[in-house]
Amino acid sequence: MKLKRALAVTLMMALAAGTAACGSTAAETGAQESAESDVQIAEESAPAADTAAAADDAGEADGIKSYADLVLGEDFTDLTTEISFFSNRTDLDSDDYGGVNWKEYMAAFNEVYPGITVNVITDTNYAEDAKTHLQSGDYETVILIPSIDKADLSSYFESYGSLDVMNGQINYADHWEYKGEVYGVPSTATAQGIVYNKRVFEEAGVTELPKTPEQFIDALKKIKEHDSSIIPLYTNYAAGWTMGSWDDYTGISATGDAGFTNGTLLHEKDPFRDYGDSTHPYAVYKILYDAVAMGLTEDDYSTTDWEGCKGMINRGEIGCMVLGSWAYPQMEAAGPNAADIGYMPFPVTVDGKQYALAGPDYCYGINKNASDDEKQAGIIFVKWMTEQSGFVYNEDGLPIQAGSTETKLAFDNVTFLQETPAKEGEEDLLNELNAESELNYRAGGDRRIQLIIEHASMGDMEFDDIMNEWNEKWTEAQDVLGVTVNE
Repeated sequence: MKLKRALAVTLMMALAAGTAACGSTAAETGAQESAESDVQIAEESAPAADTAAAADDAGEADGIKSYADLVLGEDFTDLTTEISFFSNRTDLDSDDYGGVNWKEYMAAFNEVYPGITVNVITDTNYAEDAKTHLQSGDYETVILIPSIDKADLSSYFESYGSLDVMNGQINYADHWEYKGEVYGVPSTATAQGIVYNKRVFEEAGVTELPKTPEQFIDALKKIKEHDSSIIPLYTNYAAGWTMGSWDDYTGISATGDAGFTNGTLLHEKDPFRDYGDSTHPYAVYKILYDAVAMGLTEDDYSTTDWEGCKGMINRGEIGCMVLGSWAYPQMEAAGPNAADIGYMPFPVTVDGKQYALAGPDYCYGINKNASDDEKQAGIIFVKWMTEQSGFVYNEDGLPIQAGSTETKLAFDNVTFLQETPAKEGEEDLLNELNAESELNYRAGGDRRIQLIIEHASMGDMEFDDIMNEWNEKWTEAQDVLGVTVNE
């Protein structure tokens, strides 16, 4: 059953007709051996026809059917089991969510698979708590993969299949791939930019979207001058995890280099230096520092409210926020002014062009310690969410199903690029440099970004001094790890 754009309408009609919704609460792999090697094969004495029927009905006799081989709506429609799903999307718990919520998704899923109960569990501190769940050994059947070493994927998750096979099924298959096996299926894919209130910008006289850091700071000043009650740039400092968004713009958006994060950066000398042309990581972080130092952010960064900011920007009390496109639909759904919400490219121009990172958000992983029935149900649920739920389209994401082009997101004159994977032998080098330098770049370095805000607010440390400190730590880590540095 295809839901896509018609999902909300279909569900409203179903609910109006009295259809009872199931499930309710939970919302980013792998076996070292293939799934087929772990299952019990039916006894040879069983008739072939009976064996095939049993496999279709219960998912036990012939083993676990892979993601690629699974036919939704035909295979395992009589499977009865209960699974859990751990998600960061707490907003979808609410009946008042402006889009399709978890209750509605689960009701639609059960129209196709009535015997599979999915218990959704959500968490506002997901990035850290998901790792705690994994470390405990007692974690959900389907879990959005947190930031872990790729070498550890097979310790926690079931493989969906080989990279060659999964490349034909999904986009971004290599994101959580290790040694040729794929352990994560993206829940959605996002572009990197800035969510903003179009009316606020227009009323302040900003008629063209800024394309450089200087133009962006000027736009923020105009908003402040037009109406001092509006917060031009909301930092979301107190949430913590939102700070990591700034790192995401320092690669492709700031350099136009698809290999920057997993290649160039690893071997670059002083990658946080001023390149002199308002590009590279230096330019990205300086936007934040300057905005805070100039009073273009909230008065008290320690009191920012993640959930509250959604309604604030919808009402026009905030000009913009630096967040991935995943935040766009949340801001639209937070009030009656969805038409006022827009999404702009990050304001850096490289040699006359703007670029945006297009990549996966959190990815679904299947618990390798789950029972065979639970694993099969988990694969069914993940594939249904990817191909039939309409989740990606509803959340303004970029397509995940291979060959799909359905998306509401579009940047004019912006080049989308995917990050180039690390070369063989360097898959974990970024993690190693992060650990040695303690910078945690693109790996939950929230506190590092918070310190930019604190120093800018207090005026106790110049921006260049912050960047020099990061460069020193990066250089020391490269030296300790014996990394070749390109002068």
